[in-house]
Amino acid sequence: MEQEEKRKTKAQKAALPEETPKAGLFELFLTFVRIGAATFGGGVAMLPVIEHEVTEKKHWASEDELTDYYAISQCTPGAIAVNTATFVGSKMRGVIGGIVATLGVIFPSMVIICVIAAFLKNFASIPAVGHAFAGIRACVTVLIFQSVLKIGKGDLVDLFSWILFLIVMALSIFTSISTPLLVILAGVTGYVMMLLRRKRDRKGAR
Repeated sequence: MEQEEKRKTKAQKAALPEETPKAGLFELFLTFVRIGAATFGGGVAMLPVIEHEVTEKKHWASEDELTDYYAISQCTPGAIAVNTATFVGSKMRGVIGGIVATLGVIFPSMVIICVIAAFLKNFASIPAVGHAFAGIRACVTVLIFQSVLKIGKGDLVDLFSWILFLIVMALSIFTSISTPLLVILAGVTGYVMMLLRRKRDRKGAR
């Protein structure tokens, strides 16, 4: 009963309309430049930083919206962080906002890669650089784990979500099923469960 109440409360909160702060194109660009410049370790490593900037600091999207963006980004071509930036930018300022946010998040990487590529032979052979990136990778792992815990705390609210989580995790670890297919299968399963719950509620109301 308590789990059912949590699920309903979460659904009701998600259904409430929230006023989204307005953002200028320059602000969008600078925000995602900061995200791109402050993140090492690839697209997934950007997710905790995106969550902090977009949800906690700017309030451009709710946690539920950001989780939806992550899920859709896994099913579409491109890096998950870049796709998420596109979704956020599109929400704030339409197509041009999506383009500006996308350019912002890839701009720092593009500049840094161009600079490193010019000195790659000497750069890669410096021992201090290798040790520095080893430490950065450890920090990135912690940030990703922290983000997973935060998302899980908000979304794993009942027995069904926990069972689905464990099944998907097992399939992801022990099989070669692609990530987009797992996301689609989980979405279909959630939709079917919603239909079954509605049917059960109607019978209980009679």
